[in-house]
Amino acid sequence: MQKIKILTDSCADLGADVRAKYDIDFLKMRTVDDGKETPADLNDVAYITGLYQKIRETGKRILTTQVPMSEFERGFTEAIEAGYAVIYIGCAVPMSSSVNTGSMVAKQLLEKYPDAIVRCIDSTNCSMGEGMLAVYAATLRDEGKSVDEIVGAVEEKKHYVNQFVTVGSLDMLKKAGRVKGSAAFFGNLLGVKPIIISDYNGQNVPIVKVKGRKASLDKLVSLMAESVIDPSSQTVYVAHADCAEDAEYLRRELIEKVGFKDAYVYFIGPIVGVCIGPDAIGAWCFGKKVELAI
Repeated sequence: MQKIKILTDSCADLGADVRAKYDIDFLKMRTVDDGKETPADLNDVAYITGLYQKIRETGKRILTTQVPMSEFERGFTEAIEAGYAVIYIGCAVPMSSSVNTGSMVAKQLLEKYPDAIVRCIDSTNCSMGEGMLAVYAATLRDEGKSVDEIVGAVEEKKHYVNQFVTVGSLDMLKKAGRVKGSAAFFGNLLGVKPIIISDYNGQNVPIVKVKGRKASLDKLVSLMAESVIDPSSQTVYVAHADCAEDAEYLRRELIEKVGFKDAYVYFIGPIVGVCIGPDAIGAWCFGKKVELAI
């Protein structure tokens, strides 16, 4: 049976515990602060929380980069030379060019390794949505599915990832330009919190506005309840931008009121985090097909 390596990237926001459990590796993007590039390491909690602290203190926009070509070359080559077929599940193309770069590097490597198998998938998601799909792919691999079977299943499943995210402030979203039409849709209304989904194509889109923090958290719960299918059989994924108390509240409400089997909670990592800002929080599950396309 073909050995298969599942790779994702720094946008996937999975902690070391889940990645170890499912044998998932990640390729590192970069954050850029005052011209200094730092590998976006999902394992380095001090680095992640330090970014949030700096944004809180200065309001400064920290830049990000896609996965460098050299990182793709390293990750793909190591897996190929160890006898693996590679499936890379990357951040949504509207958010990052990493999937396109990965596909280019894979094509180049086939000249040196003509028998290699490297498949690159646009997850049409980021953060835990991307991470969930990596876990799903790893589960299929462990069930003995082939590369083609896994790729086909992930390509289908990615449109059933339901994301509901709210923010602490609109400031970082406006600076990063990551939410289409956010300024025009919401303006600069004090206390207004957008609820953001990932649409069919992977664009982050605000769908509703809520006044106040607790109301926005409760709205996340109600939207998940409307969208999820068979919650008692699945784990809900919660990610937060350095607001652990709110994450615990959201975790508890999702289990008690929506009926999820359990919940996995981790940080919104360095790449997504510096774009969305401190105190952002969201939840992800598999549910109804996402049809909205902006």
